[in-house]
Amino acid sequence: MQLQVARIGKPHGIRGEVTVQVLTDAPSERFVAGTEFLVEPASSGPLTVRSARWNKEILLLGFEEIADRNAAELIRGAKLFIETEDLDEDGEEGWYEHELVGLQARVGNHTVGKVAALNTMPAQDLLVVEGQDGKEILIPFVDEIVPEVNIEEGYILITPPAGLFEINDESAGEASAESPE
Repeated sequence: MQLQVARIGKPHGIRGEVTVQVLTDAPSERFVAGTEFLVEPASSGPLTVRSARWNKEILLLGFEEIADRNAAELIRGAKLFIETEDLDEDGEEGWYEHELVGLQARVGNHTVGKVAALNTMPAQDLLVVEGQDGKEILIPFVDEIVPEVNIEEGYILITPPAGLFEINDESAGEASAESPE
């Protein structure tokens, strides 16, 4: 199985470097010279890292196959993948987005929706759950609110604080905006 670790952004300079949106927790381990990535679309790759450096908070990558800015522009928007067999098992508990998407979201024995995505944020990750009514619910992916993830049985258990499911409900927001305080 493949795991996306980055998305290529705009070219940087004239020597073929590109900015990348990093989608991994270990960029210093993933983006080292000689690392080969599978690419989507396949016509853009594979790509082998020639150089990796940080410019402020932006990672810049140079690839052996990309010599100049014009070639870098052609791979803009491409996605970089690694094979999951290449991943080291470090014993830490954690999940990848592809493992979570599609799981039932349950509160007790009641199914409230299905996991649609995982948003990786600086402070904490958010699960995007599509509710039974089709509305998007953002769930902080922390142990206190999501105490159980059961990949084998296909569900996550949520213990939501009061109001969590109403927070994105537009009618609840309008009602509170109209009530005087």
